Amino acid sequence: MSRQVGQLESRWTRVEGLPIHARVSADPAPSEPLPVVLVHGIGVASRFMVPVAEMLAPYYRVYAPDLPGFGASGKPNRVLNVVELTDALAGWTRAIGLERAAFLGNSFGCQIVADLALRYPQLVERVVLQGPTMDPAARGARRQIVRLLLNSRREAPSHGLISAREYLRCGLRRLVKTFRYALEDRIEEKLPQVRVPALVVRGSRDPIVPQRWAKEASHLLPMGRLVVIPGAPHTVVYDAPLELTRVVLPFLSDEQLKK
Repeated sequence: MSRQVGQLESRWTRVEGLPIHARVSADPAPSEPLPVVLVHGIGVASRFMVPVAEMLAPYYRVYAPDLPGFGASGKPNRVLNVVELTDALAGWTRAIGLERAAFLGNSFGCQIVADLALRYPQLVERVVLQGPTMDPAARGARRQIVRLLLNSRREAPSHGLISAREYLRCGLRRLVKTFRYALEDRIEEKLPQVRVPALVVRGSRDPIVPQRWAKEASHLLPMGRLVVIPGAPHTVVYDAPLELTRVVLPFLSDEQLKK
């Protein structure tokens, strides 16, 4: 696979009175009809999805929205929980005219994608769960924070700078409360009900999503499979976008999964 990159542009869509920002493929839509929606993790917004979005754009129409309260999107007065964020994503998907799409989530974004596939199955063609949180065996805040700190040492230096900027944009209150909602969400109870082709992707140096949990998550999915990216930390969408694209493209185009 050659290292092709596409251009992205900002688009705004009003959903129930709230402006939602998204980074969208700027080039003409490829012949492949399946659009791909990228769903970010806690606090970091679509900025972290740019590297993989640019690499997928030559092949698919790509959308990377900022969920309400994050990035450049409007900030509701109340912090939205997992169900409410999912509802907002579904509303935005319909507002821009997507009837059905592939959804690729990173970290907490995987929890949103799993909830979307469960409650809005008509919108979801297939899913990619990159670094799915939360590991049921380490659901406590203290254990998760220790893992986050360990992972931060393995990420690219620019990762921390972007995170700090995006955390300031969403605010400490929203960041902390969303983290609590993520801890409460039982993704392991939803995965068995995700009845579309699903790909779990883990970086081999990811302390937030250990290999044991990544395997369990892929086995819980009725049509799940697992791929491990050697040498990558938690945020594969940012740190190893080329390697991620190389495994995602065959999955998205696999005709066997459409039968």
